[in-house]
Amino acid sequence: MIRFVVFSLTRAWQGFWRNALMSFAATATMVLMLLLLSGFWIIQTGLLAGLEFVEQKVEVVADLKDDVTAGQVAVLRTKVLALPEVAEVTYISKEQALERFRETLKAQGEEDLTLYLDTNPLRPSLEVKLKDARDFGGVVDMLRAEPVVESVKDIEKLVDRVLTVTSILRTAGAVVLAVIAVIVLFIIVNTIRLAVVARAEEIEIMRLVGASDAFIRWPFVFEGAMVGLLGAGITLGLLALGAEPIGQFMFDFFRVLPLQLGSLVRDLSLLVFGAGVGLGVLGSWISVRTYLIR
Repeated sequence: MIRFVVFSLTRAWQGFWRNALMSFAATATMVLMLLLLSGFWIIQTGLLAGLEFVEQKVEVVADLKDDVTAGQVAVLRTKVLALPEVAEVTYISKEQALERFRETLKAQGEEDLTLYLDTNPLRPSLEVKLKDARDFGGVVDMLRAEPVVESVKDIEKLVDRVLTVTSILRTAGAVVLAVIAVIVLFIIVNTIRLAVVARAEEIEIMRLVGASDAFIRWPFVFEGAMVGLLGAGITLGLLALGAEPIGQFMFDFFRVLPLQLGSLVRDLSLLVFGAGVGLGVLGSWISVRTYLIR
């Protein structure tokens, strides 16, 4: 078995260089298609991270009574934090609320009329960030039952709109990525098939001298894997060279969103190598099989 694998790898290496023109053409096509796939995957990853951030921005706001004490606020905050749906609770005092309002007016270029007020009309409040925007119902009911809470803002329509939009965008992004993946698969498989067609005479000669299907197939399969590996390596090299402009593009495009892309490089490397080798092997397998079933 080991001898057969070594033999197949040797034949694959020889075949790659013996037909260098077609091999490099297949590799170039592989690189272009993997770059296309990687580009759409990077954009999709940024989009998903942005949508997750938008969902996290949905929060429950409870206005408290003006005479609420610090002790009552602390007790209420502890009770809300104990809820499994809650990620974070922030207390906003009357003074902080007024300062926020003034900053908003300044950002919009409007005159600050609060300077003419004798008293601060804004209420203290609790801002409750949820782990999942869908789980707002229990938190709202709990806050409305508290005696120190004056009112809770109705966010049901907002949540419905946000979740509807994010769901549509997620689905659309997944569909586009799937379509691109199918196009890439089709182009690469047919490019490798052309490389195999150019060696149809070699396959026929091996069949005439009694070579088994495995003897014929596996060198081509390993050769396809080599094309995939080489294409993936070149693709990752080009992406590494373009890492700075790509990162700048992601920052500019999602400037207001603090994206946490995490293991983007690792996932992208696995995607490119997996797709490159997988498509190379699949393309070779399908192409050689066409001749072997005749």
